Amino acid sequence: MGRKKFSQKEIEIIGKLLRRKAAGNRSQQKMVRHTLRTVFEFNIADFNIQGKAFGYDDLQECVRRGRIQILDDATIEAMKQRHAEKRQHDEALRQAEAVANGEAIDWQEVLKQWNEYYAENPKTNIE
Repeated sequence: MGRKKFSQKEIEIIGKLLRRKAAGNRSQQKMVRHTLRTVFEFNIADFNIQGKAFGYDDLQECVRRGRIQILDDATIEAMKQRHAEKRQHDEALRQAEAVANGEAIDWQEVLKQWNEYYAENPKTNIE
């Protein structure tokens, strides 16, 4: 599930991308969908009717009906920042859990041990 709140500038860019998708070949359409998902967190599947292509007019209809909200740039940036912080926090928790379960290695701890070893044993330092 992607975002449902965008700035006016983002909506304009998404609209241009949807027009490009409609005019493009299969490969170009895939690239546009990828850009929409990764850059804007805009998932067409959140708004379209299954089996029907989603285009610029559909985007405008979603805005008109309130399925997509347009907010000011500052609010959108603050929202993106909070979302990025939450993702970073969630990833840190997943990594810590994986290390605790023995499913992953804490590479930062390994590097620390490595540096400590070579600080204590300088003659074994490879140069």
